[in-house]
Amino acid sequence: MKVGLVIYGSLEILTGGFIYDRKLVDFIQAHGAIVEVCSLPWRDYAYHLTDNLSYKFFRRLEKSDFDILLEDELNHPSLLAANHLLLNSSKFPVVSIVHHLRCSELRSNVANRFYRMIERMYVKTADGFIFNSGTTRKSVETLGLAPKPYVTAYPGRNALNPGVNSQFIRKRAEDPGPLRLLFVGSLIPRKELHTLVEALSHIPRKDWALRVVGALETDKNYTNEVLERLKRFDLEDNVSLLGSMSGEELEAEYRNSQVLAVPSSYEGFGIVYLESMGFGAPPLASTGGAASEMITDGLNGFLVSPGDIKGIAEKISRLAGDRALLVQMGEAALDRFATHPTWDQSCHKIFNFMKEMVSTSHV
Repeated sequence: MKVGLVIYGSLEILTGGFIYDRKLVDFIQAHGAIVEVCSLPWRDYAYHLTDNLSYKFFRRLEKSDFDILLEDELNHPSLLAANHLLLNSSKFPVVSIVHHLRCSELRSNVANRFYRMIERMYVKTADGFIFNSGTTRKSVETLGLAPKPYVTAYPGRNALNPGVNSQFIRKRAEDPGPLRLLFVGSLIPRKELHTLVEALSHIPRKDWALRVVGALETDKNYTNEVLERLKRFDLEDNVSLLGSMSGEELEAEYRNSQVLAVPSSYEGFGIVYLESMGFGAPPLASTGGAASEMITDGLNGFLVSPGDIKGIAEKISRLAGDRALLVQMGEAALDRFATHPTWDQSCHKIFNFMKEMVSTSHV
C-alpha cells in the first residue's frame, strides 16, 4: 500500500497532533506500507486559504500513485480546492485525521462561524475520518453532513517510560515542601496558562511551585503576557518557564511532579493528561473537550469549567493540604492509564480501517 500524508511543516514537531501522525506513519511503514509525506508551508490562516488559488498542489497529488491519501485536518484551509477536484476524479480515497476542529476552540461567535463554514466545506470533501476521541467525532457530526466511514482511535499510552508504582507515588506525595505542579504545552492562549497563573495567585506562595514545559516562541505576545502576569502577581519566584524539552527531560519532569495542571479551554484529546496519569500524577483539566474521556472528576484527576479561576485554586489547594488524597488520586490515575490502548493497538485499528477504505474504493 502506498500512502500519502499531507501535513504542515514536519513530523518532527513535538505537539500532540504531530506525535499522533508520526506514530501512525512509523507503524504502517513497519507493516509494509510506503509513506510519502506531502508537506505544505506553515503560515497564518489567511495565507493558507490563498493556497486554493493555485492548482500546483492538486496536480502533485493527481500525478501520484497513492492507494490512499491521509490529510491532517489542521491543513484544511489549504485543501478546499484540491480536495474538491480529487473528489471529482475519484482517484483514491481521501481520509482526514481529525485531532480537533478549529471551530471548537474558545473564541468569538463571529470568528467561529467563519471557521465552522470553512471546516464544513473541507469535511464534505473527505471520504472518511480518523478521530482521536469520541469528543472529536461528535464535533464533526455537529457540522450536519451525511455520515461517512470513520474509526476512533485514541493516542497510545506508551510514548514515554514512566516506570512508577504505588510505592513511588506514595513516597513522592509525602515529600515535604510545596505541592509540585507541572504545566506541559506550548504557550498559546488555548492552553490557559494565564488562567492557571491567576488561580495560583489566590493560593499562599509557600503551598506550591509550578514548572512550565513548552515552546516559548510559538506566540511571543502571549508569552510576554504570561511574564507580565507573573510580575504583576509577584509569582516570578514560584514559576519556572523551562521551554521545550526532549523526551527524557520531559520524563524527568513528570516523574518529579505531583500534579499536572493544564486547564485548556479545549483539547481534542490531551495527550499530556494521559502521560501524567502514567506517572501517577493526577491531572487538572477543563471540561472543554475530551479530557473527561480519561479523567473522572475527583477520582483520578480534577475537571473544572473553562476559565474557572476559583475552581482551579480550590482543587490545587485541596491537594496541597491533603497528601493522602494526592496518593489516592495518583494511584487511581495510574490504574486508569493501565487500561488505555497502546500506540500499537490504536495504530493497528487505524491501519485496518485504511485497508478497508482502499479495498472498498476498488470495488
